[in-house]
Amino acid sequence: MKRVFADTSYWIALFNPRDELHHKAVEASQKFPELATTEMVLVEFLNAFSDRGPRLRAAASRAVTVLRASAPVSVTPQTSEQFERALSRYNDRPDKNWSLTDCASFLMMEAESIEDALTHDQHFVQAGFRALLR
Repeated sequence: MKRVFADTSYWIALFNPRDELHHKAVEASQKFPELATTEMVLVEFLNAFSDRGPRLRAAASRAVTVLRASAPVSVTPQTSEQFERALSRYNDRPDKNWSLTDCASFLMMEAESIEDALTHDQHFVQAGFRALLR
């Protein structure tokens, strides 16, 4: 089975039953058991729950701990080299509204030959990938 990239919007939707993409994310989690993501994406996920109260904040932290230990999920670590390469892509594309995390994700996907992303983010489509939650 092929690996797909799991972006922040996927993790948020999977974790939050009230998210409008929750049902799509749950279906995708059953369809695509092998996932790739980055620590930068997990930082965005944690940031999304940082101001939602101590209970949700702690639950999000536990979820990341479980994800990082999960065999079917490979997590690319955040490194200085990754940051520099993502910053270079960010600077090279001033015509796009891509975040630094998007740029790091695109670079990782290119390096791993991953074409599909569990995301709703149109930036992945702009970069030439398939956004599976659209």
